[in-house]
Amino acid sequence: MVAITSLLDPKHSELVTELTELMELKFGIKGVKMTPYPHLTLLTAEIADKEELREYLEQLCLETPTFTVRTTGLGIFPGAYPVIYVPVLRTPPLNLLHARLHRDISEMSIEMGIHYSPNTWLPHISLALGDTSQELLGPILDFLSNYNFNWEIKLDNLTILQKRGDYFLKDEEFHFGRPALIH
Repeated sequence: MVAITSLLDPKHSELVTELTELMELKFGIKGVKMTPYPHLTLLTAEIADKEELREYLEQLCLETPTFTVRTTGLGIFPGAYPVIYVPVLRTPPLNLLHARLHRDISEMSIEMGIHYSPNTWLPHISLALGDTSQELLGPILDFLSNYNFNWEIKLDNLTILQKRGDYFLKDEEFHFGRPALIH
């Protein structure tokens, strides 16, 4: 299974990393670090032909301009190990990119991640997952309530993350827009 993501811009990547480091020190949680790059997941899929995927993403990125997304507040996916995240607001450019990715990659995929259908996808940036608990949820939210999560993030890439051992690591990164002409 691969994840098709957009890595966050340097400013917000640093901010998310700082917050996750502080939460590890204060609460002992570090599950979110199984993906060491702050990101927005657009979809997950089981792809047989990785070269076809790479060529597709490279071409799509040539046709995709950089755009900005906004975030606000905090969200929780409940359960025994609640996920704490920053919601990303859906906008026309984000929806168009996501729908196109989902449509085209589903044609080359053996299996698509169930949480990434265009009708049900909830874009977000994870702050805590996998090792949180019901007991820690209140204290973590109290801690995070001191921060402002009204961000504007420039999206300029699609990045393939591949599971390797316990981690999702960067396989390849593609940047939006046509490459500059060299004179």
